[in-house]
Amino acid sequence: MLVPLRRSTAALRASALSFLRFAVLACVTGGLSLGVSQAGAQELNLYTVREPGLIKPLIAAFTGKTGIKVNTVFMNDGLAERVEAEGVRSPADVLMTVDIAKLLEIVDKGLAQPVRSAALEAAIPAQLRDPEGRWFALSLRARLIYVAKSRVDAKAMAYEDLADPKWKGRICIRSGQHPYNTALIAAYIAHHGEAAAETWLRGIKANLARKATGGDREVARDIMGELCDVGVGNSYYVGLMRSGAGGPDQEKWGQAIRVLLPSFSNGSTHVNASGVVLSKYAPHPTQAIRFMEFLVSDEGQKIIAEANFEYPVKTGAPMSPLIAELGELKPDLLPLAEIAKNRKAASLLAERIGFDQ
Repeated sequence: MLVPLRRSTAALRASALSFLRFAVLACVTGGLSLGVSQAGAQELNLYTVREPGLIKPLIAAFTGKTGIKVNTVFMNDGLAERVEAEGVRSPADVLMTVDIAKLLEIVDKGLAQPVRSAALEAAIPAQLRDPEGRWFALSLRARLIYVAKSRVDAKAMAYEDLADPKWKGRICIRSGQHPYNTALIAAYIAHHGEAAAETWLRGIKANLARKATGGDREVARDIMGELCDVGVGNSYYVGLMRSGAGGPDQEKWGQAIRVLLPSFSNGSTHVNASGVVLSKYAPHPTQAIRFMEFLVSDEGQKIIAEANFEYPVKTGAPMSPLIAELGELKPDLLPLAEIAKNRKAASLLAERIGFDQ
């Protein structure tokens, strides 16, 4: 009688243990699935070199609209290197940076994955995005000419005019090795060829009023101080100066200059871009793409344009009045990626002629 009872008890225990294991497994599996689903619906991870003053309003607007939380990692530089070091374990979903060279570095390191989005493709002109969908421009910085209001009558200039001998001893510009100027030289090479670019750059060097150094705002400062009459600087610095964001001294520098939108012979102005990439190992790709699409919506473009005085990439999107008053921007129609191919040649050219010396 005891043997059947023992067997029955063992069988019951085995059955109970089996049931418990199944129940635990079901709970764990269900819990993990629920956790992934909820996390996927509620968050994404952004790595960016852009300033918190720009990113925080974007995140607040996006989260308010979608309920998706954006976890943000701010860094000064080394974005591609960090994601590369993290490898397949990288938690990054969206990578946001400035300068086409930085965007292409991410692509060249194999850290981007292609995105096909009707919203992104409709908002961003073809020359301002990767044909394979691996990077997208978000905003534009135009390379402009600053002139002294009281000493220069010119109402329009071409980039080619900077080499005109009439400006001898009258031009200020930052280093030829700075990414802003390397990109401009690369664009000149793309339009006219390397030989013509060398002649042009030598002409600008001969016209310098001082060593090629400092920043774009210092160009405006030196124009006000009558050290030079003509300079080269980015559009968003005009907004930063004239808005008073940099203090009263910089506001005076901004008011002392008249700003011209120069062009190449085809009538277009050189631009560089800030941009965005979907990380190769993005754990939340659906949410990441929603965020990318928000960035090129009218609302997202307005925030970007007003926060840092940049031109929106989307045609017709609102922009800061301080930038709108500079005039209509006609961005270069050459693809940014094509221009960027000449950056190494541009840097070597500036070094070869001793532009900064």
